[in-house]
Amino acid sequence: MQLLNIDLSKLSISALNMRHGKKDPDVSDILPSIRARGVLVPLLVRPAPNIGAFEIVAGRRRYHATRIIAQETGESETLPCAVMEAGDDAAALEASLIENVARLDPDEVSQWETYTRLIQKEARTAEQIAQTFGITELMVRRVLALGNLLPRIRDLYRADEINAVTVRHLTMATRAQQKDWLALYNNEDEYTPTGQQLKAWLFGGTSISSKAALFDLAGFQGQIITDLFGEEGYFADPEAFWSAQSEAVAAKRDALLDDGWADVEILETGQHFSSWEYQKTSKKDGGKVFITVSHRGDVEIHEGYLSGKDARRKQAKDEKTQGGDDEKNASRPEVSTTLQTYIDLHRHAATRAVLTDHPGVALRLMVAHAINGSQLWSVRVEQQKARNDAITDSVARSDAELRFDEKWQDVIALLDFSLDDVTVAGGNGDDYQTSVLFARLLTLSDADVLSIIAVVMGETLLAGSAAVEAVGCYLKVDMKTLWAPDDVFFELMRDRQVVNAVLRDIGGKRVADGNVAEKLKTQKAIIRDYVNGSNNRKKVENWVPKWMTFPAASYTPRPFPTLIKWQGVEAAFKGEGEPPALADPIAVEPQYTQAIAAE
Repeated sequence: MQLLNIDLSKLSISALNMRHGKKDPDVSDILPSIRARGVLVPLLVRPAPNIGAFEIVAGRRRYHATRIIAQETGESETLPCAVMEAGDDAAALEASLIENVARLDPDEVSQWETYTRLIQKEARTAEQIAQTFGITELMVRRVLALGNLLPRIRDLYRADEINAVTVRHLTMATRAQQKDWLALYNNEDEYTPTGQQLKAWLFGGTSISSKAALFDLAGFQGQIITDLFGEEGYFADPEAFWSAQSEAVAAKRDALLDDGWADVEILETGQHFSSWEYQKTSKKDGGKVFITVSHRGDVEIHEGYLSGKDARRKQAKDEKTQGGDDEKNASRPEVSTTLQTYIDLHRHAATRAVLTDHPGVALRLMVAHAINGSQLWSVRVEQQKARNDAITDSVARSDAELRFDEKWQDVIALLDFSLDDVTVAGGNGDDYQTSVLFARLLTLSDADVLSIIAVVMGETLLAGSAAVEAVGCYLKVDMKTLWAPDDVFFELMRDRQVVNAVLRDIGGKRVADGNVAEKLKTQKAIIRDYVNGSNNRKKVENWVPKWMTFPAASYTPRPFPTLIKWQGVEAAFKGEGEPPALADPIAVEPQYTQAIAAE
């Protein structure tokens, strides 16, 4: 007999199980215990025909209870299993296991005290303890990890005042972090992070798994903190990880180039690679390799793709050779990539804020996404994050985001979700949970469901997309009511030609021409004066730069991506093809109800 911890996805009910093929069992009696303490008695399994998979001979109810918990937490689970070998007697093994486990103390804290005595007084190893009690060595290490906790935290766990998930993450905390957490717990006026929020708190907002490393962990100099289950580690120092990961990605790029690929392009961290936008091209035909890196460090390599970008680059190069300075200047984007991100995210925030007031429009937009697809729809949520933290904070503090958050909280209440959830959308696609959610939606009115759709559409609307421009222009989003220039905006304006054009927009040609030779800092200060009405400048009420209006406009002949996106879809919203004004579905809800009743 071999004791292993086996992933839930690799287990299935054996045909030898006397209850095989029957409906799922009632596990309500054991579910609270397993939810709090995990599975203590190993399941009896045997190898399945599929390599790496196992069939459950005994332990069907423990298996189903763990599946329910995995669906609740959204985390992968493992189960302790006794793997049968040729000649093993199932009944005798099961009885032996139950007898051994029956000798265990009733809770993990008591077990930890027992294991500690065995190790300190009798020099037992974790392996020997596991053999004694008929459990896996991993389960022993998991309990021993409680020794990293402060006594006060162990007492809280023993008293069921904190759950197993919280304890699991606290075992990764330093003593100082545990003390800080206890201080929050003991203060009724402070929010105490628990569960998955605790892991984010421990690692400064983003936990990077050791599984994401492209480099050899054996040579990594930084600290890797292993979780309670001993199956996954997290990098204590994200900067050290990114340094090593970047070097590994660069080395991978060089290896691919040495292997004969025409080019290897490393996309900006967090940027999604949309394969349908590229043409599959072999190495010998000049195909390129694209490498994507997620914000959590995961690396994906896409080999053999080519787009029209190379042809456009050659054409632009030819035009530069033939043209003068004006053409060279026109080929350079009007705004920097960082400023474009600022513009895209604020326009996105304002558009989805107004979208919540027009669920009929949101419904039609959602149908369009469902039919034609989107970079975000699998379904994923727009994170509204930039590599520049100041941009992310600026959007989070904006009036548009506050307005959207009010509608979001209403929807959370309608769905009976937890306020700890970060988003409404973005579930893991679990069929059971989908059915539960469907049942909940059946109890809501058409008006409530449409309000939910509007928020979900706002969450899954891609920032910087043509869809934002289309919706914003159709709804006539008024940026004056949802945005105001802040320090981040002024800091990101760093092009002299553009800043002078903005100064002309707010202060007039005379002021702009009179300060054209002034320092960039001086010209931006004058713009601030007009916005604030200071230094004897007449205040320009509710000023909004051309970039932020709907539809957007530019200040120079140079390319401006937002304007280009609007120009690409503008024809569909003008002329004979102009869409009619839509009736508000909420206002005509009785008509829908009558139609359903008639059917």
